[in-house]
Amino acid sequence: QVQLVESGGGLVQPGGSLRLSCAASGSIFSGYAMGWFRQAPGKQREVVARIARSSGGTTMYADPVKGRFTISRDNAKNTVYLQMNSLKPEDTAVYYCNRASQNPQSGYWGQGTQVTVSS
Repeated sequence: QVQLVESGGGLVQPGGSLRLSCAASGSIFSGYAMGWFRQAPGKQREVVARIARSSGGTTMYADPVKGRFTISRDNAKNTVYLQMNSLKPEDTAVYYCNRASQNPQSGYWGQGTQVTVSS
């Protein structure tokens, strides 16, 4: 069964932190680079971070989040994480995970998790 379940979002003040989790089915996760994406109101979904298929593998970050976000994965649990620090109002979006190669504008997606950064 194909499944992506994101969690960990919420309301946080500017400068705060959140840790997102994504539990994926093995058919999506195993042996694939994974990524976190986000979709802000009125905007298209975009990639935020990617990690290679091995735990501790090569990572890549979009410029707006470099130095603030950290992606990681636990291959034994088919789970990918996104640690978000120094959050800004412009980070407000619904966050999704998927294979890193997934077209952000098509295909299967989970329900996402809402992150709202506001004072």
